[in-house]
Amino acid sequence: DGLLDQDGKPLHYDKVYTIGEFDLYIPKDENGQYKSYDTPLESYGDTVEVMRKLVPSHIVFNGKVGALMGDGAMKANVGETVLFIHSTANRDTRPHLIGGHGDYVWATGKFINKPERNLETWFIPGGTAGAMMYTFKQPGVYAYV
Repeated sequence: DGLLDQDGKPLHYDKVYTIGEFDLYIPKDENGQYKSYDTPLESYGDTVEVMRKLVPSHIVFNGKVGALMGDGAMKANVGETVLFIHSTANRDTRPHLIGGHGDYVWATGKFINKPERNLETWFIPGGTAGAMMYTFKQPGVYAYV
C-alpha cells in the first residue's frame, strides 16, 4: 500500500538513498600501523583475532571513508522529499541529519508501524535497517552522520 503517515494517509518521496554502515576490523602491527597483506587468506588469522575483540578499527558508510562526500554526496533540491534507508550489521547506531530532521522515521524498518515524527536523531538497533523521510526546506550543505 506504500508508505503511510500516522493517520494512514499516503506519503510520497522524490528519491531514495541507501546508507550501509559497516564495521571494519583491520589488524595493526606492533608499532600501531595498519598491516598489509598480499592476499586475503594471508590476513585471515590476524583479522579474526581483531574481530574477536568486537572493537572496529573503522566504522564507515557505504564501505569506505568519505563515501558520502564529493561524487558520492547525496543531493536533493529544495522542496524534494528524500527517503533515507540506513542499515547496520553489528552495532546499534544513531543517525542524524545535521541541518534537518526526520519528518517521518521508521527506526526498525517496519513500515507497517506508524512512523515517529520530527526526530533529530533516531536509534537503529544492530542488525536492522531503518528509514527516515525528510523534505528539504532550504538550500545548504546537510551532513548525514
